[in-house]
Amino acid sequence: MGEVNKVSPIKNFFAGGFGGICTIFVGHPFDTLKVRLQTMPIIPGQAPLYSGTWDCLTKTIKHEGFRGLYKGMAAPITGVAPIFAISFLGFGIGKKLQQSHPNERLSLLQLFNAGAFSAIGTTIIMAPGERIKCLLQVQQASTGPAKYAGPIDCIRQLYKQGGIRSIYRGTGATLLRDVPASGIYFMTYEWLQVALAPENSDGKLSPIRTMFAGGMAGIANWIIAIPPDVLKSRLQTAPEGTYPNGVRDVFKVLMREEGVRALYRGAVPVFLRAFPANAVCFLGFEMALKFLNWLAPSI
Repeated sequence: MGEVNKVSPIKNFFAGGFGGICTIFVGHPFDTLKVRLQTMPIIPGQAPLYSGTWDCLTKTIKHEGFRGLYKGMAAPITGVAPIFAISFLGFGIGKKLQQSHPNERLSLLQLFNAGAFSAIGTTIIMAPGERIKCLLQVQQASTGPAKYAGPIDCIRQLYKQGGIRSIYRGTGATLLRDVPASGIYFMTYEWLQVALAPENSDGKLSPIRTMFAGGMAGIANWIIAIPPDVLKSRLQTAPEGTYPNGVRDVFKVLMREEGVRALYRGAVPVFLRAFPANAVCFLGFEMALKFLNWLAPSI
């Protein structure tokens, strides 16, 4: 990150937004597979809709073409720039609040705290965006006409069905996923930046090392995030009234009917996506940050 200890939240904001756009283009197909595996119905006595990640991929492409892998992308693309921008802004603010002087190097716990803090602001945008994305992703072209024509139609129907509360269903589950996962995410990246930096490099990493640090941060993030992400996806795609007590009911039903292994359903596409998507994210972030430092070095 260049001068790793000097924090400019405003530059983090714009660079993070650019990094987020890079992430969506690389990672969305894997995310579609993850959501479909997480939310497929389990009917006793019948084979599951998908036997695994490869089966889900081939069936999606067979019935819907490659475009099926990008279903629901309009919602995250619309929100991704502000989500990642706010996330990196929150991380920058979280770091700055804990520094007694601009060049202070923070401990791993302080970096975790700053990362966890970053998740709070993003949830306001992310929770409805995730709900819309998941509902569009689970629509199957082979099962008849689509219920939702697109993101706007989805919002309209959700609002008509249950108002703002319906659109924001899963907010608590999103926080449950993102607060600890974001803490691990940013902590891992910052730690690897220091660990991988060659001697006398002033903390600067090559693009390859930056991508490795970002990819490993993505892996660390999802190790923590998968179980609450499964609960969130189930809650956000279930018919209205299925889980009156929210994520607690989802957890109880899942444990009773499918067991603990179900909390890790969709893990394969998650980890296949995590490394390249986050490698590209942090590379885009660092490139944008370098440009902003050149453009406005005093900010």
